Amino acid sequence: MFIQNTWYVACALSELQALGERPLGRTICNQKMAFFKGPDGQVAAVEDFCPHRGAPLSLGKVCQGRLQCGYHGLEMGVDGKTVHMPGQRVRGFPAIKAYAVTLRYGFVWVWPGDQAKADVAQMPVFAFFDNPAWAYGGGLYHVKADYRLMIDNLMDLTHETYVHAGSIGQPEIDETPCETRVEGDQVILQRHMPGIQAPPFWQMAMSANGLDPQAKVDRWQICRFTPPTHIMIDVGVALAGKGGFDAAPEHKAYSVVVDFITPETETSHWYHWGMARQFKPHDAELTDKIRAGQGGIFNEDMQLLQLQQANISQWPERKLLMLNIDSGGVQSRRIIDRLLAEENNTGVTA
Repeated sequence: MFIQNTWYVACALSELQALGERPLGRTICNQKMAFFKGPDGQVAAVEDFCPHRGAPLSLGKVCQGRLQCGYHGLEMGVDGKTVHMPGQRVRGFPAIKAYAVTLRYGFVWVWPGDQAKADVAQMPVFAFFDNPAWAYGGGLYHVKADYRLMIDNLMDLTHETYVHAGSIGQPEIDETPCETRVEGDQVILQRHMPGIQAPPFWQMAMSANGLDPQAKVDRWQICRFTPPTHIMIDVGVALAGKGGFDAAPEHKAYSVVVDFITPETETSHWYHWGMARQFKPHDAELTDKIRAGQGGIFNEDMQLLQLQQANISQWPERKLLMLNIDSGGVQSRRIIDRLLAEENNTGVTA
């Protein structure tokens, strides 16, 4: 169900730093992991399982770069080997699994699969992170739903008209057809809405960028799925007739919705969400305002997805129906299924 030989966002680095001497326990792709800082200050991850009596290592603490079990004091190294236990000989214990970890863009990334295949060259590259021309703010939700339901949700934005009617939704989303195409392992879905009134969220963004919030705009949504589960969505509005997505910066409010979806179990996932914007990048107050607004929008998604999952779990035999608006999610799932088949050597699905 999960692509294993790839990089997932495990946590924000700030989340781990906030714990101080405590490790962070997190389940990713059905694997329990404990994240901590090793002796050189680099982040490490091992199985969240003490080889002595099976206690979760994430309940312990970090001592001089070693992960100390909170049950009997056994200490683990970053390579998964037992290195010390008071009054005991433990260096002969078999090692537990250690995971490849890397830091990028303020996140801790982990490779759950074959550690011999872990390759930092396969890390995704984003032009808007670590870029002074952009600002970024985001957060984390733990969503009790199949990660693929979140992919479906983000690759079909017609739900905005109904789920987010008070912020980013408007009837023109329903009324404007979308175009879906597949380029290699990427799915791109786009919708362009010319000459419309901006919804409340984008009126706020227009005001922040010195634009008349009541002016007619050309609005766009361009969703880009790349495996294993990353979705970047170009969103924005430009004054009508100024070029839409290609309009000059002074005529538009433009952002990228950042969605890092990390599977936890078959019916839960970690959702690292955020927004990178290209206007007023040094305005910290605006970043906080957008983060709060976006967080409220995604909270509406989370509530719906969890209830959707509860329904699906209760009636697993019921087949879900498809419409043309589901094309982005359908194509994204096909790519996931093909990569899973290739990884598991079970053949390639269409």
